[in-house]
Amino acid sequence: MNRKDALFIIEQTVKAPSGHNTQPWLFGIDENYIRIYPDISKCLPIVDPDNRELFVSLGCAVENFFWAAQKRGYNVTFDIRKDGEVFAILTCAKEKNDSVLEMFNQISVRQTNRKIYSGEKISSDIIGVLESVSWTDCVKVHLFPNRSDSFDLLKNYIVNGNTIQLRDKAFKNELKKWMRYNYKHAMETKDGLSYSVFGAPDLPRFVSELVMEICLNPLIQNRSDSKKIESSSHFALFTVSENDIINWIMLGCVLQRFLLKATQCGIACAFMNQPCEIAELSVTLRQNLFLSGYPVILLRVGYALPAAHSLRRPLSYFIKD
Repeated sequence: MNRKDALFIIEQTVKAPSGHNTQPWLFGIDENYIRIYPDISKCLPIVDPDNRELFVSLGCAVENFFWAAQKRGYNVTFDIRKDGEVFAILTCAKEKNDSVLEMFNQISVRQTNRKIYSGEKISSDIIGVLESVSWTDCVKVHLFPNRSDSFDLLKNYIVNGNTIQLRDKAFKNELKKWMRYNYKHAMETKDGLSYSVFGAPDLPRFVSELVMEICLNPLIQNRSDSKKIESSSHFALFTVSENDIINWIMLGCVLQRFLLKATQCGIACAFMNQPCEIAELSVTLRQNLFLSGYPVILLRVGYALPAAHSLRRPLSYFIKD
């Protein structure tokens, strides 16, 4: 494996989603493998105290790596360690698969779309495709249609989650730390939650900070989220059989495959993880939905116009030889 190929693969890998767009991954390049490991300095101790979402994000990156390596002409096998390090061993591929190009092409197109959706329902055929993306018994994908009892239950859990989180000063401070309030601020860091992904105008920072402070309250957030939820076709809930690092990484791989396949089908997705992030809500959600696994990630899905893409740090930031 030459370095040019390695850099190409990593450039595609880091386009994965991550909590608050923290981009919590690093890479080491060796002759026959690339080491993918978590950047714990980018953890979110309030919203993600167990680093569960951090390792899910790492799994999303691993899935991008899988498709990018094949696009570059390599077979890849992964050795996932209990501490969250992943060793990607690359060998030359004997033949190319046309489906690789289809999935690879979605990496740069995929985005978290926080807009209000069109309200159009996703067909049962596409729902079947999305439900079938999991390749492991450890990770389950559950899809709940709008107007169903389970959908309404999840909506109530999101409202409760917003109320709990936005009354927590520490949660709000952590969230504000990762907000990027205008173009200049976003370009200084190329990470975090940019004003553009929320559809906000490019205003002087002091104005944007004031507006955001006003909006970060349960009443306004729940009013906004309720409109977005009602415009969506389904909720997609991802569960794991065990709450440990390896399962979280595997869930991330399945999640990213779901997101890439959804992108290929023209489906928009946005994270609504509040019920999974708050321990007491997660426990009762599992009971009320009769889930065999533990809820980790919740998405709303539907149809929407494209949104702004989140920025990424320079590639050199992630490579630690």
